[in-house]
Amino acid sequence: MTDPTNESATPQPAAGATGENPSFTKLAMRNMVRKGKLSLTHFGLTALGFLGFIVLVAYLGRPQLPGS
Repeated sequence: MTDPTNESATPQPAAGATGENPSFTKLAMRNMVRKGKLSLTHFGLTALGFLGFIVLVAYLGRPQLPGS
């Protein structure tokens, strides 16, 4: 079964008449627009994982107050 969002399935357009290579940011944005919901899902999972990691580190590193 082939994946329709596979990079090799769609040819990449030429960079331009001047032969200038597009920047990494432009390529990433083009890829994000092409893949749509999958990119948003991965971004959301990454954001939740990062937030969970920060909360875990904050919980484990909390100061121990005397008398409590």
